[in-house]
Amino acid sequence: MQPRDLTRFKKDIVDLLERELPDGFEEAVYREMLFNVAFLREEKLDMGDLRLLNTAFKELRYALKVFKPYRQVPKAAVFGSARTPVNHANFKLAAEFGKKLAKKGWMIITGGASGIMEAAMIGAGAEKSFGLNILLPFEQHANAVIMGNKKLIFFKYFFTRKLIFLKESDATVLFPGGFGTFDEGFESFTLVQTGKAKPRPLVLVDPPSSRFWNRLTAFLKGSMEKEALISSHDLYLLRHVHDAASAANEVAGFYRNYHSSRFFKDQYLIRLRRKVSPKLLRELGVDFRDILARGSFEELADFREDDVRDPGLCRIVFCFNRTHYSRLRELIDRLNHL
Repeated sequence: MQPRDLTRFKKDIVDLLERELPDGFEEAVYREMLFNVAFLREEKLDMGDLRLLNTAFKELRYALKVFKPYRQVPKAAVFGSARTPVNHANFKLAAEFGKKLAKKGWMIITGGASGIMEAAMIGAGAEKSFGLNILLPFEQHANAVIMGNKKLIFFKYFFTRKLIFLKESDATVLFPGGFGTFDEGFESFTLVQTGKAKPRPLVLVDPPSSRFWNRLTAFLKGSMEKEALISSHDLYLLRHVHDAASAANEVAGFYRNYHSSRFFKDQYLIRLRRKVSPKLLRELGVDFRDILARGSFEELADFREDDVRDPGLCRIVFCFNRTHYSRLRELIDRLNHL
């Protein structure tokens, strides 16, 4: 495209924006997105780059469309080996977990393939299951539970699939698995530990006779923690259980009183289902002073300042030091046991 043609192309984009999009926050985002498309012509990227951007955008757009009607229903991302046979204890445990979590009003998200993924879907049922299938030359065909379901989504790229797994779920649950299970699990752990993802339950599940997760946690403590490669508190983010009921209770119990949280101006805001007394706020200021950059814990007086306009939720705010996310989990546990 010649410079004159590029200028005309940009002008057409601007004319479209001014004609079709009035002023407003959403319109500003659309405007920026279209400007970025226009600027791509200046970058002179090769066809491979353009195809990557286009495919990623299409995958994300379609996935967000599929999930949108179910945004008010809590969901757990469940990972585990695709190679687990149906008669294995791990398969039976995953199926029982899916059943118990679904009874608590939750949905599950898996890779939609065989093994642990199919087991969890058998337990939860197709109505309460999402399948995020990755297009591979082997091992990853959709299972019979989710095949043909409108909540089955196919991805070309792992990074778009992983983004949707994390964005659309409220918990991460790991059963024994291989490289893929560890990849998804450690990404969730890392994002929560660094504050790039909101607090969530991170649950390891295996049968009582299994040593699978015990060997992993022993390595984490004996090597990473002992050699100061991770914080001494980081492993508090993980929960290890041996039965389906405990796993389902661990996931749902995280939201017993805790509702959600976000950064709010220069503070951290936690939404709760029950009101917090002034006495407890003072106690929190003492017991969790190590996570305060300054000040103490306070109740947000006007809920209308929050972007979730639910007057039934109590909101506490504090100046979080943005470092001790394992201690933030301890704070949430404390609030859940009021």
